[in-house]
Formats: sequence, C-alpha cells, structure tokens
Amino acid sequence: MLHETTQQDQPEGVPPLSLTGERTLPDVPAENYWYRRHLVVYRWIAARCAGLDVVDMACGEGYGTDVLAQRAARVTGVDANPEAHEHARLKYTRPGVRFVRDLVEGFGEPCDAVVFLQTIEHVQNPREILEHFRSMLRPGGVAYVSTPNVLTLAPEGAEKSGNPWHVKEYRSQEFRELCESVFGSVELLGLFHARKLRVHELAIERGWDDLHPKLGITRPFYEWFTPAISERDFVLREHDLDRALDFLAVLR
Repeated sequence: MLHETTQQDQPEGVPPLSLTGERTLPDVPAENYWYRRHLVVYRWIAARCAGLDVVDMACGEGYGTDVLAQRAARVTGVDANPEAHEHARLKYTRPGVRFVRDLVEGFGEPCDAVVFLQTIEHVQNPREILEHFRSMLRPGGVAYVSTPNVLTLAPEGAEKSGNPWHVKEYRSQEFRELCESVFGSVELLGLFHARKLRVHELAIERGWDDLHPKLGITRPFYEWFTPAISERDFVLREHDLDRALDFLAVLR
C-alpha cells in the first residue's frame, strides 16, 4: 500500500529501512517515483564505468552501489549511517562489492570514478568535498555528482525547498560554477520527465490536480500510477537546464 514507509519483502536476515526524508529507498511503493528518478542516473553512470574501480559516496541503502557493480570491476559503497551500512552490507553481496562505514570526508582510497548523487545539497563544505574527490581520482578519473534543481524543487520564488536535510539547493549556473572552481572539465546534464511522467506533467498544467479529487479517483489512480513509474519515464539531456529536475555533473 502507498501509505507504507518501511521497505517490504527484504531478503531473510536483512533489516528493512524506513523513510526519513534524508534518502530514498527501493521496495517502498510510495517512494517509487524518487527511487526510479535516482536509479536512472545510476544506470547511466554504470554504463560508463565498465571495468573501473568505483567509489559510491553516501551510498545509503546500497542499491546504487549494486547497480554500479553490474558493470564496474569493483565498487565500494561508503556511508556513515550505521543502519544503512548494515542493511547494505547484508543485502548486496555480489562479487566486487564492499561497504565501508565512514564519513565522505574520511574515506580517501584512490579510484577511477567517484559517484556522489543527490547529496552535495546536504553538506556545509561542498567545495572541500569536491576537492577531496579530485584528490582520490587516478589519472584520467571522473567524478559524477548530482543535485536537485532548486527552480523545480522549491516553491516559485523561494531560495530553498522545505527539506530540512538540505543546506544549499542550486540553480544550474551556481552548480556549474561550484564544479568549475575545482575541476578543469565540467559537463552538465539535466534529468527530465519522459513518457507517462511527461504526460502527467502536462495534465497537471491543464488542471488534473483539481479534477481527480472531484471525480473521487485520487487514491486508486495513484496507487496504480506511482508503482508503475519506471526508469524509462526519465531522460537525461544537455539543454534547457532551468527546467531540469536534477543536474548531473561529469567532472574531470
């Protein structure tokens, strides 16, 4: 049911995690939109990490580390939260995966790629974090860093959304300038709705949110719609970044 906030149907011996607002989780139907929104970016990065030694910083539940390991030679998932670390360690056990409980600033093993998704908005010292990632990268290495677009996350005209875990939310130019202050090469992509999410977005613009309560179909519609969202309902592209949901920086 969509009201559930704790993971369902976990493997035997794996303690389920519950939503806190700080990180997203798989296996929670109500969270499926956010999970797929993050998962599509992990898959895009994984396709570019074949044979590499990768570090997934602030890996949370561990699903992204597992996705990266489908292509990478080795992936280390790093997270300081004890419950998330124990859950990930027990749940994701494919060869080449390991989990380390540590702060982002504290883990510094050399690697070919660093992945840091939807977390830089949580930190007080973003430039220092990026400098730390750059110091970890072997020659030719790349860092992948994503963050939400404040223009589509926060209410119109607001400098920040109501998320209490976020310290700073970025516009595209602000995020680019932050990345360029540390890395010599910055490629910035935007994540957008596609397929049925784009149709839903257009429907909302035309008054869907006023219509479905009047028809009394809100609950049955979203109990079908939300779990049906897939990775194919999002797309990454380079243009129109002010309308993007999230930004993904590819840093060298």
